[in-house]
Amino acid sequence: MTRRPDTLHAQDGGAPGRRLSAAKREAIVRGARTVFGREGFPRAGIDAIAVEAGVSTRTIYNHFRDKEQLFATVIEESSAHVGDALTALIDRHLEEVPASGLESALIALGHDWVAVMTECAEHFALVRQITAEAAHLPAALIDLWQESGPRPARAALVHRFRLLAAAGALDAPDPARAATHFHLLAFAEITDRTRLGATPLPPAEISAIITAGVHTFLHGHAPTPTRPPVLGTTR
Repeated sequence: MTRRPDTLHAQDGGAPGRRLSAAKREAIVRGARTVFGREGFPRAGIDAIAVEAGVSTRTIYNHFRDKEQLFATVIEESSAHVGDALTALIDRHLEEVPASGLESALIALGHDWVAVMTECAEHFALVRQITAEAAHLPAALIDLWQESGPRPARAALVHRFRLLAAAGALDAPDPARAATHFHLLAFAEITDRTRLGATPLPPAEISAIITAGVHTFLHGHAPTPTRPPVLGTTR
């Protein structure tokens, strides 16, 4: 993963007497994720984060230099957690899937992918704030978010599509473009209409969108059957 600039690095420890316990650090990052997701970066205050985390502001500053450094840590760790979850789903559903089972595997992947928005609601609240404030955030923070979660998850999907294409289960000479098509057809309407999970859709509607999206995707990317020559025909 691309290393972020030194100005975004969280302190790795310091003097032994000032190191936070793992539990306190986790509480700070978790509390900060909640507050940043609720208020956004510009409006979130260290005092509010301290209250949410159940620690003092001094404790926060003992470990993080400033709010931007804490925000960078929250983005990186939260995005990596969700990215790992999505990658695991991709591998579970698309590893060694036969061509005859590809449609059901993609539909199941779609349902589980959408479920992550509910399971990781605080992360996606944070993502909503990041996208809303992107024009006013340092470019390094936006890149950190993408490198920590979305890009690795997309790379995992591209990799699986490449393997499926090599096995003849998918017509995808450009696996990266096929991954884009799959995402747009199976997920984009859901993420747009729900605002990344903020306004849930009925389960039946989600299922219909995913199923229709997968059908359309496979219509364009299903391998073309080899046709036997027509005997006695001349050109």
